[in-house]
Amino acid sequence: MDKLVSLVVKVPKKLRYDDDANDRLHHRYTSVILVVFAVLVTMQQYVGKPITCWVPKEFTGSHTKFTNSLCWVNNTYWRAFEEEIPHAHESHLRKEIIYYQWMPFVLLLQAFFFYVPCLVWRTFNSKAGVDSDNILETAGTFQKTMKMASREKTLRLLTMQIDRFLCAPRIRYGWRMSIQDAMRSALCCVCGKRNGNYLLLLYIFVKVLFIGNVLGQLFILNALLRTNYNLFGVEVVKNALDERAWLNSTVFPKVTMCDFHIRRLGNLHRYTVQCLLPINLYTERIYMFLWFWFVLVLLVSFLNLFSWLYRGFFKFSRKGYVDKYLDLRDDSDRSALGVFVDGYLKLDGVFLLRLIGHNTDGVTASEITNSLWNHWREKMAKKNDATLPLLKNGPNGLTSTPAKRPAPPPPPKPFIPPTSPYIPTTDSDPLNELDMGKAPSAPAYDLTSTP
Repeated sequence: MDKLVSLVVKVPKKLRYDDDANDRLHHRYTSVILVVFAVLVTMQQYVGKPITCWVPKEFTGSHTKFTNSLCWVNNTYWRAFEEEIPHAHESHLRKEIIYYQWMPFVLLLQAFFFYVPCLVWRTFNSKAGVDSDNILETAGTFQKTMKMASREKTLRLLTMQIDRFLCAPRIRYGWRMSIQDAMRSALCCVCGKRNGNYLLLLYIFVKVLFIGNVLGQLFILNALLRTNYNLFGVEVVKNALDERAWLNSTVFPKVTMCDFHIRRLGNLHRYTVQCLLPINLYTERIYMFLWFWFVLVLLVSFLNLFSWLYRGFFKFSRKGYVDKYLDLRDDSDRSALGVFVDGYLKLDGVFLLRLIGHNTDGVTASEITNSLWNHWREKMAKKNDATLPLLKNGPNGLTSTPAKRPAPPPPPKPFIPPTSPYIPTTDSDPLNELDMGKAPSAPAYDLTSTP
């Protein structure tokens, strides 16, 4: 299916996987289905015969072609077989069909609207300070790499890339909020990169856009087709079981009427012909399939939205997701898990790990999660001047085991002045004479000795 997608939309680069399967169900597969249907309807219009009218006997071949072309360009109208054909002045009785010529453009426009939420996600995603597609592409490269050295290098690069995204708001704003930030928080402005929930809230908003797009298209088609399109699929299946009802379908009628005038010898002649629209046979089947497809996509999208709300905003869900990828054996590590999830990863970090898990396998997600865990432990150890962060008794439950400090250096040796080269010849000591209260006598030196 991905090859068909790349062939139809002519994507020159590799398909992006910065979302989940439900999002791709909208902007990729549904868009491709609508584009394929638009191509089929266009081929039926310009290659086959979209309309065939039953003309009077006196019409020649050129008259027949002119009638078919004129009735295709002008809007035909539907009347039941048991009803009378309205006169020229009774235009209000004609239920004109104004949409069958524009079906290819309507289908292409529908495909574009299914892609709009994806454009919103990718446009504002880059403003969060992280390229989620680059992270997921790197994670995919890490999953496919077999060499140990390359795997370690890729894992280290991926870890540092996620860490820069998680710590960038703190580095920019610091740990203490300014007065302006406090006022914003008081005004319930809790959405932002600094709060660690920008990506998740943007992703939830995009999912709401996907659901709103499906609901909006159902209502717009209801107005365009002038019928209760909300139950269109049920009506088509019901009419398909009745041949008479199948021919008298008011949504996509197969047999219609066409009024036109021909000027001949200065006189204006009015003709009413009966036309067959075989293109409506394909169009009705297309929209019958699309109705059931839209309903299915809508149900899956609602379930997916509630699932992401549960995964993203419930603390025990986030903590449980990270815990299943970590091999935590000590009670201290399990206690530190809450600080790691809520203080370091926050909502956006866990959201990125979930996207990695959705687009890779469990082994890759586990290795990346463990790498982030070890990197966080090292940062906390350096910050607290400890070997391992342990949660026992302390501020916020976080204390650290002090590292073993090296023994202090021995005290310096006392300074010993150098001895004089001159040796006294007498035993008299000036210091002893001072102690005895005597005047020190001048020492006698042997001047003949060699120094």
